[in-house]
Amino acid sequence: MEVWIGRQGERHGPYQEKQVREWLRSGQLGRDDLGWYDGLADWQPLSVLFPQETPAAAPTPSMYAPPPPLQQPASATRIDYAGFWQRFGAWIIDLIILTIPSMIVMYLLGGMEAYKHLLEQMQGNGDMSAALREYAAATESSSVASVVIGFVYYALCESSKWQATPGKLALRLRVTDMNGQRITLGRSAVRNAVRLTTLVIALIPFVCYIAVAWTQRKQGLHDLMASTLVLNGSAQEQPPQRPQSSSDHGSFNA
Repeated sequence: MEVWIGRQGERHGPYQEKQVREWLRSGQLGRDDLGWYDGLADWQPLSVLFPQETPAAAPTPSMYAPPPPLQQPASATRIDYAGFWQRFGAWIIDLIILTIPSMIVMYLLGGMEAYKHLLEQMQGNGDMSAALREYAAATESSSVASVVIGFVYYALCESSKWQATPGKLALRLRVTDMNGQRITLGRSAVRNAVRLTTLVIALIPFVCYIAVAWTQRKQGLHDLMASTLVLNGSAQEQPPQRPQSSSDHGSFNA
């Protein structure tokens, strides 16, 4: 297993697990230094990753070699879950964006004519119950088309390399699996199928998003059902998913 080391806002490595354990035992690495390897959602203290390794004695100056080549800077922070209002704001932005294709579809499928007819019925003091039923029947196809457009929009965007819809990108949010990795199209489809169900019963965003306010990982109903997270930070700010190998096998000092 290859391990990346985070110290003072910089990322070093990757190094073999055996090396990291030796450096912990020799004291060249501190137990408060941070580590990350493929599969972790975020950086963790080395004391958490390798709790059994303790320094045998304080290191002497001769134990230190020149520092290994440094990689690009990386933030060693805890998992930063997106909050309720951030996610609600992203939903509003996406809703505004989706209004455009929805209005086009409504116009093409006769929804505007049905709306005008409904207004005429209301102004003429006609039977409102009958008028509403006629309107619902006339706009059924455009409503279904709008739902399908929204489903495809969310499913494709959140499983893309950006891991976010335009609304989430605007607020620097991303959708991940429970390990902080990009989700598949299938998982994204499941996640948004739950959103679609609540849309049908006219409860979105309340059912999906209200759970964000009180769940430990700020997950909505659709996150819980699909085992996903919404995190702060763009996809490009994540730790590397597949770190490149390093030829450095010397001592660690940074």
